[in-house]
Amino acid sequence: MAAALTQALRLHNGVEMPVFGLGTWQIPDGAPVIQACRDALEAGYRHIDTAAGYNNEKGVGQAVRESGLAREDIFVTTKLGNPEHRNGYDACLKAFDDSFAKLHIGPVDLYLIHWPCPGKYHDAWRALENIYASGRARAIGVSNFLPHHLTDLLTTAEVVPMVDQVEFHPRLMQKDLMTFLRRQKIVQESWSPLMQGKVLAIPELQEIAKKHHKTVAQVVIRWNIQHDVVVIPKSTHRERIVSNAQVFDFELSADDMKQIDALDQDKRVGPHPDHFNF
Repeated sequence: MAAALTQALRLHNGVEMPVFGLGTWQIPDGAPVIQACRDALEAGYRHIDTAAGYNNEKGVGQAVRESGLAREDIFVTTKLGNPEHRNGYDACLKAFDDSFAKLHIGPVDLYLIHWPCPGKYHDAWRALENIYASGRARAIGVSNFLPHHLTDLLTTAEVVPMVDQVEFHPRLMQKDLMTFLRRQKIVQESWSPLMQGKVLAIPELQEIAKKHHKTVAQVVIRWNIQHDVVVIPKSTHRERIVSNAQVFDFELSADDMKQIDALDQDKRVGPHPDHFNF
């Protein structure tokens, strides 16, 4: 199991990104996020996702430093906050400095623009390219960018984003986006893969889970991985953290995958990137 949890996808710059990790959205800073990260790392996780907007970077960094693991063995992602994004290039650089100091773990493994702020993301990306060139971020990417955002960004970008973290789950596949990302060799990562728990009530998933003697959550996480989508389910409960990781001892059949794909309704649980309130 430990070896499976280090299974990775290679980003187009050669950096290896574990396909499975811990999301930390809405986990308070201090003891709650430190404990969640500690439980995950003890369970074999080697990938933790945070953001300036989550206000828990300090605790994530503390958990990483206190883990007893080599820094290079833990993949840490953080993201540019929207207020700084709106304020332009220099504000974006300062935002990274703040995140870098709060994490206090040396270079971050991946730094993302959190949301595509209209008219602003070209300057933000230029700042990320500067950060990447400095070596303080091993990889850079975006989050919640749709094909039209990326097409526009690529008209000025010198570095193609390495990752796009987007809402992705059985009710929202965004197949056109998936096709676009693969064409551009941008790795797709999913947030809210369990639809904030709503996947648990979908009968078709319950049947597939029963067949495999697995939980619905495990089936959906496995479905992400078999689609070559990096997946970062969030939990603060140790037993669920452990359970969510138990997805490398079974495989969904082609028919299972088709059944899950067929659940797509283009239905979001989070905001649409074009209608996000900045």
